[in-house]
Amino acid sequence: MKLDGLVSGLKTEELIKALMDVSAIPKTLITNKIADRNSIITNLQSLNTTLQELVAKAKTAAAPSSLASFTASSSSETVTVTAGAKATAFSTDIVVDAVATSHSIVTASGGSTAWGGAFTLVGSDGEAIEVTPLGTGPQDLAKAINASKAGVSATVVPAGTDADGKPLSRIQLTSIETGAAGEFTVHRGTAADVAAGTSTDLGAEPGAAVITQGADARIRLFAGTSAEQTLNSASNTISVGEGIEVTVTKPSADPVTVTVARDAKKQTTTAETYVKEIAALLTRIDNGSKATVGGVGESTTLGVFTGDSTVRNLRGALANAMQHPVDGVSPSTIGISISDKGVLSFDAEKFGKALAEDPEKTQELFSAIAGRVEGVTDQYSDKYDGLLTQRITGQETEVKTLKTQVERWDVRLEQRQATLERTYAQLEVQLSKLQSQSSWLTSQLAGLNNTTTS
Repeated sequence: MKLDGLVSGLKTEELIKALMDVSAIPKTLITNKIADRNSIITNLQSLNTTLQELVAKAKTAAAPSSLASFTASSSSETVTVTAGAKATAFSTDIVVDAVATSHSIVTASGGSTAWGGAFTLVGSDGEAIEVTPLGTGPQDLAKAINASKAGVSATVVPAGTDADGKPLSRIQLTSIETGAAGEFTVHRGTAADVAAGTSTDLGAEPGAAVITQGADARIRLFAGTSAEQTLNSASNTISVGEGIEVTVTKPSADPVTVTVARDAKKQTTTAETYVKEIAALLTRIDNGSKATVGGVGESTTLGVFTGDSTVRNLRGALANAMQHPVDGVSPSTIGISISDKGVLSFDAEKFGKALAEDPEKTQELFSAIAGRVEGVTDQYSDKYDGLLTQRITGQETEVKTLKTQVERWDVRLEQRQATLERTYAQLEVQLSKLQSQSSWLTSQLAGLNNTTTS
């Protein structure tokens, strides 16, 4: 237990604390500096993350068809049209002669023990796949076929009862893929039996039937003209042009008009979204770089990026990438411009007009600008040697050094406090001794005075 100034009457704990506060000023300054650097690091890391995301977006925007956007329509509900990135404006009539179907057969009915032994499925390419069920029931055979990866699915279908009241079953087999290539036969017997012609074709037995014949979808372009052309597909989706596909659901003798048109509004929106994202990034840098000068008696507040040359250079590089001419053509011709105050803006009306007049040139200019932005963002945000990445690493190294200094100051201050506590403790001891000596001398003097008086 400590007794504060027991002899001296001094408030030694308060004195020591005051002295320690003064001694700790260098540590406090370093601690404040660490907090400031950590704040900078956090903001730089956030900025770097945004740049890394922008690299991918700029790469996409720099693609030759980044603005490609089309509306696709059909004059019939039985035909749908899709347009990909490589599509161009297009319109034609098609006649749907047939839709793609799966090959499907159903076997004759059989009893619960009629499905054992070896069976062989033969595809349209002649490949034979042999299956042997574990049991003799219809479920056993269906399970073996489904597990064979022969491209055929099997389902057991109830078929009533025989004369004795025992249940009968059929097995319906359907090719997984549509088209003529999905046609198959199923035989009772081994693959060798099929090759020898001694197997039994289950689809040709009495009571069996071919439900649907596997067939390709078939359409005609330019029907009725000398350029008439037939297109086949194993699926109901058929390519009728680069990046343009039609999906048919029903045959139609009447021509169906399919149309692909450029979606200028969506193209403009795509470009606007991209430019506005870069504009927001520039504004973010500007706001973080501001310095608010206080009035008389007030302090000046600095932004988190104020005075940071790396961020300042990044801002300049992005602005240059967006505003400098490409092969002598200014980005402002397609509505991308930077004001005298450094604000990046996008004129949707001007961009739409440029698209209407020359879509290819507009795409080329936009892609070139995006390509420059990609180069800048990659240069600064690369996770290994990006300029902003290196800036962050430098700040983190400085923080580590400052933390080491704080640790050393902790040791110094601990030693300083121990020294002060010993000093004041010794002071109390010495004062106590002096007080004792004073009391003894006083008593001795008092004794001498009494003797003299006597």
